[in-house]
Amino acid sequence: MPDASNPPVDEALLVRRARRGDHAAFAALYQRHARAVHALAWRLSGDATLAEDLVQEAFLRMLRFIGGIRPELPVRPWLKRVVGNLAIDHLRRVWREQALPEDGELVLTANRGIDDIEQSSKVAELLRRLPPLARTLVWLHLVEGWSHGELAARFRRSESWSKSIVSRALALLRRQAESRSTDHE
Repeated sequence: MPDASNPPVDEALLVRRARRGDHAAFAALYQRHARAVHALAWRLSGDATLAEDLVQEAFLRMLRFIGGIRPELPVRPWLKRVVGNLAIDHLRRVWREQALPEDGELVLTANRGIDDIEQSSKVAELLRRLPPLARTLVWLHLVEGWSHGELAARFRRSESWSKSIVSRALALLRRQAESRSTDHE
C-alpha cells in the first residue's frame, strides 16, 4: 500500500533529475525497473549470471544516454529494448565462436544447456527447453512485440528465417505441452 506521507515520484521528474546528475533519482529509476528488466534478461538468456550482466549493461547505457531519453515516455520499454538487443549481441558473439546453423539445420532440442530453475511456471519451464536462439526469438516476438522484420534486421537474416524459427519453436512447445497434459491424465 502506498505511503500517503511519501507519494510516488513521477518518472518524468526522476529522468529529468537523473539528467542533472542526481544519483538518488537514477537509483530510484533502477529500483522501479531492475526486477522487470532482469526477468526479461533471464528469460532471453536462460542464465542468471548473464542476465545480471545484461541488466548492468542496460542501466550503464541508460546512464550514458540519459540525455537522449525523453522524460515524457516510460523508461521500461526503452530498457527492455536495450536488454533484447544486448541478448541478441551476446548470441551473435557466441555464434562467431561456433558455426552458425543454416536455416534447415536448426534443431529444437529439449534441455540443451539450460538450467532447470523456477519450476513454478509452466511457460518458463517450456521456454527453457528451447535453445537460446529460439527462446529469444519467441519471447521478443510474442511477449515484447518485436515484428519478424525487426528480428530479421537485428540478426541480419531474412524475415522468413525469423518466422520459421518462431513457428518451429511454437510447434515444439505445443507438442511438449500436449505431451505433458496427456501424461498427467
